[in-house]
Amino acid sequence: MVTIPQAVEMVVKVKPFLSEALSDGLINISALARKIKPDIEKIISKEAKHGAIVMALNRLSPQVNFSINKSIDKMRTMLGDIIVRSDLTDCTFRNSKTLIRCHMKVIESIAENPDIFYTLVRGVHESNLVITSYYSELVDKFFEKEELIYKTENLSAITVKLHENNSRIPGFYYYILKSVAWEGINITEVISTTNEFTILVNDEDVDRAFSELKKMKRPGKLYNI
Repeated sequence: MVTIPQAVEMVVKVKPFLSEALSDGLINISALARKIKPDIEKIISKEAKHGAIVMALNRLSPQVNFSINKSIDKMRTMLGDIIVRSDLTDCTFRNSKTLIRCHMKVIESIAENPDIFYTLVRGVHESNLVITSYYSELVDKFFEKEELIYKTENLSAITVKLHENNSRIPGFYYYILKSVAWEGINITEVISTTNEFTILVNDEDVDRAFSELKKMKRPGKLYNI
């Protein structure tokens, strides 16, 4: 049988930003207890007393604070240089038997210019392509017979170089994405390799997004995390 403390922990863990706000003392515990009471009762399949939920939240807060601070400290040591590339175009195509051939034609055309930003990520049903806008005509040319699902321009890429052990930290990417989301910045695409993590944002948001990511490397308390 699930206890009230266990149910409270389950609810807090799945609520975006709730655990961090709780650890920072930014939430009225009594009001939160009333808010999550229906969720708690659904999990334990019986009525839960308000006081019991409050007590469980108070006990959970120090644990959350320790876990979060420990993860953040580890994460900071794994953030390397932050690189910004602007004026990009993002295209999404339906997967086909000829899509890779189109991709190879673009690669051959830009092979002599290493400064061009170009990525292709193949999913189950569609593939996403990001290229420096100046060369987007190559995509129009070589992918003209492919099914274009989505296209947007005026984007910027922010790439964070990571430590080789980044994948061993639970929630590592969550902290990066959350720092941007808290500022109301829309992330249009996410591109990841083993030691690099890239987000695409609108050109008008790139300065704010860069500023937030840079804050993550500074010592001291991260109020937006």
